[in-house]
Amino acid sequence: MTLEIIRIPVLSDNYVWLVHEPVSGETMAVDPAIAEPVLEEAKARGWTITQIWNTHWHPDHTGGNAAIKDATGCTITGPAAEAERIPTLDRMVAEGDTVMLGAAEARVIDVPAHTAGHIAFHFGEDQAAFVGDTLFAMGCGRLFEGTAEQMYANMRKLEALGDATRVYCAHEYTLSNGRFALTVEPDNAALVERMNEITAMRDRGEATVPTTIALERVTNPFMRASSVEELAERRAAKDAA
Repeated sequence: MTLEIIRIPVLSDNYVWLVHEPVSGETMAVDPAIAEPVLEEAKARGWTITQIWNTHWHPDHTGGNAAIKDATGCTITGPAAEAERIPTLDRMVAEGDTVMLGAAEARVIDVPAHTAGHIAFHFGEDQAAFVGDTLFAMGCGRLFEGTAEQMYANMRKLEALGDATRVYCAHEYTLSNGRFALTVEPDNAALVERMNEITAMRDRGEATVPTTIALERVTNPFMRASSVEELAERRAAKDAA
């Protein structure tokens, strides 16, 4: 891996990802909920934020855009389908587009369901995907603006990125997601083992993401759903839990 990726915890359970490409010196923030801790982390490392990439319009993913742009003059890229809801955007992208961070190329993937225009960014060479609120460790995003059909298709798209792909989601939801997953598959040995590890990590105050596609394929009840109907049933049950 050539990219340096730093986790910045903000608000109650959000993660902002700071991504540095060392050859060019470019630095990008993914989904900055707020500005100050992101700017502080970049300054502490001697990095200048040149770009922001947004996965969707929710304020806890875009709230820091304007202040970071004011401080740095950075360029902001985000989903074309949600441009009206992210007024700070400079570049609008959708599936099939590519975005560059210095010499590192990321492919844009459409993953609607949590929001109507949600996107993800996949660095193929670095095997890293920034997925916002679409895929979580042992979970998936609520279907606020989309359907179970869309989320099922999203799981197939992300699964196809390959087992080694590291998944950088935007929230620390793993423990609650795992508890629900155990109600779906209580006899899944891989899930039981992972929950033991996750519980110990959280007891130590440690973050549990990024995750990997390999881990999600064997422990995530939404990626493991065998049909749209099964995913819908599981999402409804999780929402009611």
